[in-house]
Amino acid sequence: MANIKRWTVTEPYLKLDCGLGEAPYYEEESHQLRFVDILKKKVHLIDLKKGPQSHVVLGDLDIPIGCTADIEGTTDDIIIGGKTGFAIFNRTTGTYKYLNKVWEEKDGPEKDRRMRFNDGAVDSHGRFWAGAMNDPEHAEITNEGVLFRLDPDLKLHRMIEDCTIPNGIGWRADDKVMYWTDSGAGNIFAFDFDAASGSISNRRIFYHHEGDGAPDGFDIDDEGYLWTAVYGNSQVLRISPEGKVVGEISLPTRSISCPCFVGDNLFITTGAEQEPEKYPEAAKLAGSLFCVKVGSRGLPNHRFKYHGQ
Repeated sequence: MANIKRWTVTEPYLKLDCGLGEAPYYEEESHQLRFVDILKKKVHLIDLKKGPQSHVVLGDLDIPIGCTADIEGTTDDIIIGGKTGFAIFNRTTGTYKYLNKVWEEKDGPEKDRRMRFNDGAVDSHGRFWAGAMNDPEHAEITNEGVLFRLDPDLKLHRMIEDCTIPNGIGWRADDKVMYWTDSGAGNIFAFDFDAASGSISNRRIFYHHEGDGAPDGFDIDDEGYLWTAVYGNSQVLRISPEGKVVGEISLPTRSISCPCFVGDNLFITTGAEQEPEKYPEAAKLAGSLFCVKVGSRGLPNHRFKYHGQ
C-alpha cells in the first residue's frame, strides 16, 4: 500500500443535491460536460469555458436516464438509456422519443416497471452498450440485470444476462479487451473483444473489490489504467492493467458514482448519502460534482453511428 499515489478532494466543483448523479460525459468539441441525475430524472450541462456558474438543466424528464452518448453527425440529439430502452433526447427541446424498447413478452409481466437503465458507452464501431437493472424505486435488486448492445441498424443483442447491477463499461486502447463492472458482485470483469463483430469471450475477473463499498462507473486513461468509483466508500481507485490498485482519490462524501476525464482533470459525480444520520459530514456535499487534477488523460469518446432517421 505504500506505493499508492494519493489525492484528497475537500470541496466540490459544483455543489448540487443530486439524488444519484451519474454518467458524466465530456463533449470535447464544445468543451462542455453533461451528466444525469437518475433519481431526479434530470440531464445537467456545464460549459467548462465559463465554469460552474454556467450550470443548466438540459432536461427535466418523466423517466430516469442512466447514461448518454453523442450521435455521429449531429449535435442536437444524443442517445440515452432510459427507463425501458434506448431513446433519442433532443438538447434543444428537452424531449425524447424511444428508438428501441428492450423488454419482450417472454420477459414476463411488469418488466417495464421493475427495470431501468444504468451505465453505458459506445464502442469503436459505433455500437451503444448499456446495462439494465432492477429499479430500486419499484423492486428489490436481483439478478435480473442485462447488458445490451444496440447496433447502428437498431438491432438489439443481449450480451450478458443474470447480473445484478451492470455498471461501468469501456475498452482498452488497442480494442482487444472490454472491461465491465457488475457492482453487486464487487467485480470488474475483462473480456476478449472482437471489434469487427462486437462479440465478447473469455470472461475473467480483472479486479475484485474487498472491503466497504462497491465498484461503480469508471474511465480509462491513455496508459491503460482504470479509474473506478467506489460507491459507499468515498473513493476513486486507479487500477493498473494488471488489476492492482496504484492510486486513490479520497472525497468528502461517500456515494461516489462515476469519474470522467477532461484533459488531465477527473470530474466525479456523486449521489445522496444513504445514511445521513450515521454520516452527517458525508451528507453535506452528497450529490455534488467534484474535480481533481490527476495528470493522466483519458481516451476519446466514440459516437453512436445511428443509421435511422
